[in-house]
Amino acid sequence: MWPYALIFWAVELWVFYPEFGVMRGAKKSEKDAKSFQVIMIGLNVAFFLAFLIAWFPILQIVSYRVFLFFAGVLLMVAGSLLRRHCFRMLGASFTGDVRATPEQQVVTRGAYSLVRHPSYSAAIMVNLGCALALGSWAAVIILLAASVIVYGYRISVEERALRTTIGEPYERFMSGRKRLIPFIY
Repeated sequence: MWPYALIFWAVELWVFYPEFGVMRGAKKSEKDAKSFQVIMIGLNVAFFLAFLIAWFPILQIVSYRVFLFFAGVLLMVAGSLLRRHCFRMLGASFTGDVRATPEQQVVTRGAYSLVRHPSYSAAIMVNLGCALALGSWAAVIILLAASVIVYGYRISVEERALRTTIGEPYERFMSGRKRLIPFIY
């Protein structure tokens, strides 16, 4: 338990540290439709439950425990690297809340050339990786379900705001790529 806990918490801190800046910059706005609060409350409850139930032996993954731990940690790192890439690609347009201005440019380079919301794909990867590293199949279900629900809501709010505010350039962008998984969804 000891070396794994140290690895897990070091990676967890590294992964989530940049997120605090994003959260601090979030503002209440009508366009956001409380999606920031939905994400914060939904994921905090899910993480609390995931960490709690990971201790119950009946809810733990027994086979390949060490392999799944390292696969989870690697998924967390990969997801965080992808989110940091998205921070760089969007620059000032990357915010914790939904904002859009008519003069805002639609970013089509980097990960945005493959999917419309790579940042949310990355966040889901991080959450799934965390659940795998915890070693609980129930934690996997809880964090994956919560992630899909909260980011699904955010995507609908964000796409509505961008379509309304930016218009045709964003419509073109949407028609050329899937939401979260290249060529699939």
